[in-house]
Amino acid sequence: MLKSYGIFATRNLFMILANYIKEFRYNWKLAAPVMLGMLGHTFVSFVDNIMVGQLGTAELAAVSLGNSFMFIGMSIGIGFSTAITPLIAEADSSDNLKDARSIYKNGLFLCTALGIMLFVLIFLSKPLLRFMNQPQEVVDLAIPYLDLVSFSLVPLVIFQGIKQFSDGMSITKYPMYATLLANILNIALNYVLIFGKFGFPEMGIVGAAYGTLLSRFVMVIYLYYLLNKNKRSHRIIENPKIFSLDSLMMKKIINLGSLSAMQMLFEVGIFTVAIWISGFLGKNPQAANQIALNLSSMTFMVATGFSVAAMIRVGNQKGLKAFEELRRIAFSIFLIGLIFAAFFALLFLIFHEQFPKIYVDLDDPVNYADNMEVISIAGKLLLAAAIFQLTDSLQVMVLGALRGLQDVKIPTIITFFSYWVVGFPICYFLGKEEMYGSFGIWLGLLAGLTTAAILLFIRFNSLTLKLIRN
Repeated sequence: MLKSYGIFATRNLFMILANYIKEFRYNWKLAAPVMLGMLGHTFVSFVDNIMVGQLGTAELAAVSLGNSFMFIGMSIGIGFSTAITPLIAEADSSDNLKDARSIYKNGLFLCTALGIMLFVLIFLSKPLLRFMNQPQEVVDLAIPYLDLVSFSLVPLVIFQGIKQFSDGMSITKYPMYATLLANILNIALNYVLIFGKFGFPEMGIVGAAYGTLLSRFVMVIYLYYLLNKNKRSHRIIENPKIFSLDSLMMKKIINLGSLSAMQMLFEVGIFTVAIWISGFLGKNPQAANQIALNLSSMTFMVATGFSVAAMIRVGNQKGLKAFEELRRIAFSIFLIGLIFAAFFALLFLIFHEQFPKIYVDLDDPVNYADNMEVISIAGKLLLAAAIFQLTDSLQVMVLGALRGLQDVKIPTIITFFSYWVVGFPICYFLGKEEMYGSFGIWLGLLAGLTTAAILLFIRFNSLTLKLIRN
């Protein structure tokens, strides 16, 4: 009897898994270009960090400090723009050209205005760097870097608005192409401007800021060019009449986008605070934090790709009111994402001592002691990053599915509670020098991400079951 029951249960499990696995191919087709595009954004930072790391740990810490302000602006801009994807996906599945044109036009206007506003706010906030108890040599290097890189928020947020439209149309390859082009340009400009090659002046980390700024403008222009050539997207983006706006559509985008921006701000905010708290410990812990953050950000972009796929496919099924199919598809995305997350966790566990060596010059006799300390601290932080690969991936994928359902209010409360009521106090308390230092900070990040993953999954599960019952 027990044997028969075991065979039945096993067969039933395989049937359920097969029901999810058959979606893997299409999920990957949607998500892979998004991943490569998002990895492109992170790769800009990766290249900057490696090249700047050759100059010294103070320069690497300065880029980390300057980018901590940028992360706040980027989280608001990128988070706000995500409102466009589920709206376009729903309009596209129902072939509503009028709504699609309105979403694109109003969304692009709002993203442009937001990008300018964020640049002004970050530019004016520079004096705060001198009151944050950060190493003085790091602050002196960070301020001129921030002058230029903050302006790159304008093209970045515009790009995100156009990208989210493209994703919502299930045209995920074009943003990838644009980002890859921008990366190639950024690497070339970094090499020339940071180290002063081919007759150009040696500009150090300011050269990295110029490379980021110029490559992001190219990224916007190329993505618009590609979409304008595509027949499906051309009929929506042609002659947008940008100043003839729809107040109701703007209100809808703002309501969705503002809460999505807050969700991303709450998460990115705690990672930003981690950078500042690590600065209290000194330039080497701050540089090590930047290395671990950059590496874990790259694996996070893979989960973000699946999150966008969840947003698109859930948005499509919502437009069709096929809620059982919606739930099955979402679970298939969660499963493939967790498989990738487990693989990355294994990589971090195995190579946690080797990966940080990529970022520093081990042959530099002047900074050798500093570099070895940075490698040691970063290696320990990657152990914490390995543990939270699964929960970090799950929380962002579920959040994408919830955005596809246009459910943003409760998830916003959940993200605030997880990161600032649970995660931040642990970061602050355990991150003190007399406690666990840098590793304690990352234990707080682990606690926040795990709480978010559990609560968001409970929300998605209960909401979809309710939709099916009704």
